[in-house]
Amino acid sequence: MSEIYSATRVRVRDLPLLADIGINPDEIGRRQPLVISVELSLSSDRIEGISETVDYRRVAQAAEDLASVHIPLIETFAQRLGERCLAFPLVVEARVSVDKPFALTRGLAGVEVTVRR
Repeated sequence: MSEIYSATRVRVRDLPLLADIGINPDEIGRRQPLVISVELSLSSDRIEGISETVDYRRVAQAAEDLASVHIPLIETFAQRLGERCLAFPLVVEARVSVDKPFALTRGLAGVEVTVRR
């Protein structure tokens, strides 16, 4: 009989936030829209209860908590959110994307950061 392997990923996608973010004088002290997506890879291969996974509300709360303090760069925001997600039990990798819809006149500016243990 062959061995079964499974991988679990918990996702929060397209979470809109107003964040205290930016380096330009006109950005500081004013909240700006961000769109956050997070994908967490778990070390659990079989999930039967909430204790064996990550409650996606905790991911959203971590992003909202970061949005309330001034962070100059979206790269830093993504890195810090990824690190907070790695602190959740069972998370072995966090992929975080942050888009800043109004950073450019045309197009969409954003970053993606992957952190792992």
